[in-house]
Amino acid sequence: MLEVRDLHARYGDSHALFGVNLRVREGGGVALLGRNGAGKSTLMKAVLDAGPLCKGQITLRGRDLQGLATEARARLGLALVPEDRRIFVNLTVRQNLELAQHGQASDRPATSVEAMGRLFPLLPPLLGRLGYQLSGGQQQLVAVVRGLMASPSVLLLDEPAEGLAPKLAMDLADEVRRARQELGLTVLLAEQNIAYARRCTEHVYLLDSGNLVFEGDWAAFDAQPDLKTRYLAV
Repeated sequence: MLEVRDLHARYGDSHALFGVNLRVREGGGVALLGRNGAGKSTLMKAVLDAGPLCKGQITLRGRDLQGLATEARARLGLALVPEDRRIFVNLTVRQNLELAQHGQASDRPATSVEAMGRLFPLLPPLLGRLGYQLSGGQQQLVAVVRGLMASPSVLLLDEPAEGLAPKLAMDLADEVRRARQELGLTVLLAEQNIAYARRCTEHVYLLDSGNLVFEGDWAAFDAQPDLKTRYLAV
């Protein structure tokens, strides 16, 4: 489905990713773990051509994305939920969601606010609220749903658990897992919260200073406890 090969990424003179290789199968859930500054957000932005200068190959269903602008990649089925949420605070939740529908490609069926309300039961009571009236957890829920409004095939989630209370984070992880099952969604998740990532993914990549240092399933990750202390402990 989504494949990254020998990806190098730079911000000016700063080299952020070094020959990263990553693959997300169709319908799969992949966690990209790493400390702050490891390169997780850079990789997410690179997939959408949303910031860093990149060298390497990124393909979606075998199609090379080289030379395609961000909006063209979005219309092919990629959607990013950024780590800082970026909710429009002076618009209602419904208006935030309806705006996101404009990123939908003509060959994909429409996603309605009502359908998302059935999938995410906590959403309907929020629809009339303005963005600034939402808690951090509610904003994150809206950001995730907004990412789904254009009917993407691949959802890129960047640090969705950041700043959330543990129970809220786990509830959101459960809703992401349910969305994967019901929508046939493919998910690439960048996260530091191992418990959250484990809840809604099956495969793990671990980044450290722009380099991949581990790839495998959760059982293989757990079999090497030193990975947590070396690359994830603060």
